[in-house]
Amino acid sequence: QWDIVKQYWLKERKGNSGVATRDVNQIRDFYELSENDIWITFYKREMWWCRASRDIIELEDQTKIRKVIGKWSNKNLKGHRLSIEKIDGRVTKVQGFRGTICSFNKQKNYLIDKINGVTSPEVVKAKENKKVLIDSINTLIQGLWWPDFELLIDLIFSSAGWQRISVAGKTEKDIDLDLFSPISQKKVFVQIKSKSDIKQFEEYINTFNSYKQYDEMYYVVHTSKDNLKGLVEGNDKIHLMDLNRIAELVVNAGLLNWLIEKRS
Repeated sequence: QWDIVKQYWLKERKGNSGVATRDVNQIRDFYELSENDIWITFYKREMWWCRASRDIIELEDQTKIRKVIGKWSNKNLKGHRLSIEKIDGRVTKVQGFRGTICSFNKQKNYLIDKINGVTSPEVVKAKENKKVLIDSINTLIQGLWWPDFELLIDLIFSSAGWQRISVAGKTEKDIDLDLFSPISQKKVFVQIKSKSDIKQFEEYINTFNSYKQYDEMYYVVHTSKDNLKGLVEGNDKIHLMDLNRIAELVVNAGLLNWLIEKRS
């Protein structure tokens, strides 16, 4: 008898038909949506979703609930967290909705794909194009003259807000860049190599451990016959920047045109 409910809310809302209709729609959704319908909410910067049992349960205080089928989930069906920063703003904006229940008619298909872990064709194409771009950048980086490679790394750190506090590379063979972050108040040193191996990397790790004035070390190398990543696993003070990481940072720092011009 939704017409009777509508008349009740028209009276409560002093004849405001739009607001009364919204109230009725929210109540009707609570009672009539099926167990196949998906409910979402936002909590601690993540999107959560579930389905709800059709049974309406009245509590002692006369409020009514529908129990979740299973449990709320903050992951898609592929096990990846549904973080707000990876969700379309047209969806997350409903966190400001001044009500209890609203529908997502326009973003329904997007949300279904998001929960299923399905990537849209345009995103797949963009990722494929990015991979081709990164591969091209890798080749350009490996062909840089050594001083130009060092300058590129300097520009990458500068674009990230790091300040060079001394010209260390010419006087100290263990340090190429001596950097300070005014935001984090961290002091780091950077060692740059065009080629390296595990033995050499281990030597620089020992060097870093012998210094007490530095908070972190960055080891930058574009070519290595060894897998160096194992030496930094579980260590939050020593960072490896390999070829793919350097290429990603070239794009993020807006240095692609600089690199192309340098190799032209």
